[in-house]
Amino acid sequence: MAPKLDPHVGRYLRLEIEGVPHRLYFEEAGQGIPLVCLHTAGADGRQYRHLMADPEITSRFRVLAFDMPWHGKSTPPDGWEKTEYRLTTASYTAAIRAFCSAMELDKPVVMGCSIGGRIVLNLAIAHAREFRALIGMEAADFQQPWYDTAWLHRPDVHGGEVCAALVSGLVAPQSPSVSRHETLWMYMQGGPGIFKGDLYFYRVDGDLREKVKAIDTTVCPLYLLTGEYDFSCTPEDTLRTAAQIPGVEAKIMEHVGHFPMSEHPEKFREYILPVLAKIASGA
Repeated sequence: MAPKLDPHVGRYLRLEIEGVPHRLYFEEAGQGIPLVCLHTAGADGRQYRHLMADPEITSRFRVLAFDMPWHGKSTPPDGWEKTEYRLTTASYTAAIRAFCSAMELDKPVVMGCSIGGRIVLNLAIAHAREFRALIGMEAADFQQPWYDTAWLHRPDVHGGEVCAALVSGLVAPQSPSVSRHETLWMYMQGGPGIFKGDLYFYRVDGDLREKVKAIDTTVCPLYLLTGEYDFSCTPEDTLRTAAQIPGVEAKIMEHVGHFPMSEHPEKFREYILPVLAKIASGA
């Protein structure tokens, strides 16, 4: 095949998050309304590479995906070897707001999946006026844990392979084999203990039950998209959450699992394009 460059470019951003210096890696493509994309637990921003290569999206949106601290190409803060990584609602929210502020993004749209979808709900609760719209994929106020985190950081097992095995069943059977295995490859590459640290937020600190009732969609529109094959954040979890939020738009995606943007990019386009079109039109 002839050589070809993808349209997105990557850079490092030096900034402070909660007073601690960080070096975040991010990729971006396109122009227009800022669209900040949040990856799933234990993964990185590569999950959004298909969105960044989609001219129908990048003609109207400046798509940015950053690797969370400790993830992907983002380096841990100095002295990381003396601490245990543990994601919290406060630290996650602070990282997103710090990135948007450092990049001087004017009323960005934030779209997150899984833990990214959960934190989107917290942004809607506590910081709605800072955003143009919020999109939560595989998002709900809480899910009962169905996994044993003790297996996710042990010296006698391959942590990355265990992480990939744990989430492999969350990919829909209709998802193309290439996309399925690319999604799992990102999990195999996660740093030691990072997936476990992310799930502290997901299963303990990020419980938003009762709190989602405070969301006002007249301040910031909120969209929820969940795959029908997701048994981590089930369609019932998302619809239960949506029922507590007047004005939210919730959609269950057919033939999709927990990682719509990476496991089945073409199918995901059918659901995300109408949402983005509505946001771009200001509806």
